[in-house]
Amino acid sequence: MTSGVGAPDRAKIAARTLRTDRWWLPPLLTNLGLLAFVVYATIRSFMGKWYWAAEYGYLTPFYSPCLSDSCLPGSSHFGTPLPELPGWIPLGFIALPFLLGFRLTCYYYRKAYYRSVWQSPPACAVAEPHGGYSGETRLPLVVQNAHRYFFYVALVVSVVNTYDAVVAFTHGLGLGNFILLGNVILLWAYTLSCHSCRHIAGGRLKHFSKHPVRYRAWTLISKLNVRHMQLAWTTLGTLVLTDLYVMLVASDAISDLRFF
Repeated sequence: MTSGVGAPDRAKIAARTLRTDRWWLPPLLTNLGLLAFVVYATIRSFMGKWYWAAEYGYLTPFYSPCLSDSCLPGSSHFGTPLPELPGWIPLGFIALPFLLGFRLTCYYYRKAYYRSVWQSPPACAVAEPHGGYSGETRLPLVVQNAHRYFFYVALVVSVVNTYDAVVAFTHGLGLGNFILLGNVILLWAYTLSCHSCRHIAGGRLKHFSKHPVRYRAWTLISKLNVRHMQLAWTTLGTLVLTDLYVMLVASDAISDLRFF
């Protein structure tokens, strides 16, 4: 190594780190959390069933929007402009790639998987295994610069998810309505707490006093931005919870708790 901890002007220490605490635990937990979500989301996205509870109007966010003739009757809130899809294409394929891109290029998730998956570095005062770093200037990391554009699509998908939650209320009121609504609220909080959203609101302004509305928006988004990490993990959990509840209700494994 000719750079980083292996640079000629750095102290020659054979051990990877002199830390004696459990520095490896946070990266391990991050890896396990991300792996659990990826495995669950992949299985459910390709399962192709139990995503729509017609009686209650519950549509899982993993299949929204559902725009093909392969979708179950009633689950296509925006019509079916696409023909039937082969089984190897997820019914939610329109939104899923963009949502994946939004999460992968998210500033918090970058830090999370750079440290845990790529170990670059895994913790403070712990040497990374890489001999060099080219920055986000070439594939695949150059895609990180498209985060703002993924954010725009994520806004549209959040509107779609909101519409799904509102439509479900036309079927009455049950526990699933609150689960869908809570998931949508937290998804909006995560999306709007994005660093790109904060920059769009007021990042390029030179005089806040001349733009009071944008300054107010920037202030509110900045308060959300402080919780961006917590929202990033919380929304992974609410997405799984929402999908799991809809799946159990749609498969008749459980009955929805109805209030009226």
